[in-house]
Amino acid sequence: MIDKRISTALEAVKDIPDGAHLAVGGFGLCGIPEHLIAALAQTGAKGLTCYSNNAGVDDFGLGILLRNHQIHKMVSSYVGENAEFARQFLSGELEVELVPQGTLAERMRAGGAGIPAFFTPTGAGTKVAEGKEIRRFNGRECVLEAGIFADFALVKAWKADRLGNLVFRKTARNFNPMAATCGKVCIAEVEEIVEVGELDPDAIHTPGIFVHRLVLGTAYEKRIEKVVTRISPSEG
Repeated sequence: MIDKRISTALEAVKDIPDGAHLAVGGFGLCGIPEHLIAALAQTGAKGLTCYSNNAGVDDFGLGILLRNHQIHKMVSSYVGENAEFARQFLSGELEVELVPQGTLAERMRAGGAGIPAFFTPTGAGTKVAEGKEIRRFNGRECVLEAGIFADFALVKAWKADRLGNLVFRKTARNFNPMAATCGKVCIAEVEEIVEVGELDPDAIHTPGIFVHRLVLGTAYEKRIEKVVTRISPSEG
């Protein structure tokens, strides 16, 4: 039986070349493949295009790659917690494509399903639609959006078996399942690897056929993206 386990995160990402397109799972700092990102920082691969909900924070997640100037372009939905991201964008060092959150998830899912493009009403009549084909369906303007076909997918799962079947936990089941399917090579880091047959088939979120490499992660850092100490009167 196929064993997809790789000994280290560095070994798993060492063949990611300059200029690669990466689909990266996670939502804020939850469910991000932090060990794979840290290993990629060590390789020095540059000119990367990253498809991810956000760019982490200044010193964690994809923010590490931004700090190292390894990312050429970010295709994201939310970028509000990263000061280095803002600095690079405003100075012209970083190319940015902002995508509505649901559209980004669907673009990843479409790529994984082999769908080259789809129409959505989201963004019609806004800057999101500029330069894109517009068609009308059931009386509504819809924007043509391209599926995402990445060279590599970097994802974080809770459990896996050695065949690569993945189970995500709670909020980490956000962009990770979609990101996993749209990369030509999917690399998953997981908190626990179990024997084949130990996972309930009905609980598997990403079948092993989509996953090529598995890395066992250890010593995960529980970061909070934005600490709230009190509720302001306007919010209460």
